[in-house]
Amino acid sequence: MKIKTFLYLFIVLFFEMSYSQCAMCRAALQNEENTIKAESINDGIVYLMAIPYILVAVLFYAIYKMKFKNK
Repeated sequence: MKIKTFLYLFIVLFFEMSYSQCAMCRAALQNEENTIKAESINDGIVYLMAIPYILVAVLFYAIYKMKFKNK
């Protein structure tokens, strides 16, 4: 019960902080002149998104190799 309460409070209290980051990015990229900056931020987002998927794929590949090593 305490864990659920803690998680609920954590989500409620930190939602506004995480939401505010989008407004900061939007304000920085609102000009159409900053296409290089916009492309850089999009590349950074893709980079941050891809790393966890690559790590999970490597982990599953290692587990697969260990499981079928004897065959």
